[in-house]
Amino acid sequence: MHHDHKKKKMKIRFLLALSFLAISSTNVLAQDIFDKNKISLRSQWDLGDSISLKKGLYKINQYKPLYFLLGNFTNNINQKPVSDNPNNSALNPIPLNNKELKFQVSFKTKVANKLFNTKYGGDLWVGYTQTSRWQLYNSELSRPFRETNYEPEIMYIVPTFYSFWGIQSVFAGIGINHQSNGRENPFSRSWNRIIAQIAWETKNTSIIIRPWWRVQEAPDMDDNPGIENFIGRGELLVTYGKGKHDLSVIGRHSLRFGDKNRGSIQIDYAIHLWDNLKFHTQVFHGYGESMIDFNHKQTTIGFGFSLIEWR
Repeated sequence: MHHDHKKKKMKIRFLLALSFLAISSTNVLAQDIFDKNKISLRSQWDLGDSISLKKGLYKINQYKPLYFLLGNFTNNINQKPVSDNPNNSALNPIPLNNKELKFQVSFKTKVANKLFNTKYGGDLWVGYTQTSRWQLYNSELSRPFRETNYEPEIMYIVPTFYSFWGIQSVFAGIGINHQSNGRENPFSRSWNRIIAQIAWETKNTSIIIRPWWRVQEAPDMDDNPGIENFIGRGELLVTYGKGKHDLSVIGRHSLRFGDKNRGSIQIDYAIHLWDNLKFHTQVFHGYGESMIDFNHKQTTIGFGFSLIEWR
């Protein structure tokens, strides 16, 4: 009897110890999820006050997210891309699969500090982003790359230091952006833009407004006339990061109404799995999911992994 009572006490102590470990683990996990610091925009762009010493020229830095969507599904695959330029319209439909693999790589590097030696200085950056859509699951067409978009750009960034309603300004900038798919007619698509941008952030949120002006081309050389009436004339990027969670929303709009009231919205969500590996989900709706789809409306949803997010 005494032996059974002793065993019972040991069992209770063991259960209490397990409970304590579980509670402690839960507290550590909760603290890790909700208190982990994110990389601020100011740090990403190497910005400081007027007396800060600038460093890090020609160093590869994160820019846009780096992700691999193992499955990206669309409700309306663009089998016959068209353009108002007759030289850029496909004559026959292509048997494309509505499921493909999509991935994006992106980086930037600073090439000059305090370019004009003003009070706060301004830095010159070069960026590059590449997004590919691979018909990996389309054996009928021998699994081709359907569309790859190349986007080099150069940006002049000036730090800003005002605040309002608890929101801190980060920078203002202007740059030249080229985007193309590197293909021959009738599938060639390209445009050049002058892009301005203004950025703000709080502890967990960043906001970037990017209006742009398209550099016009001669009508016979324009692969995609009126592209700005579909992809838009500017975008709003809002990102939120807290602990293991990263959420971003990109909205683009033509800034026109009536029959030119078009644009798109893209929502990305990532949760940290292990170290820098994250599970990534992306939803897109509207025009311009890629350059070949600049005037094609669709909804896509993709699942995969990411290594780098916006912040």
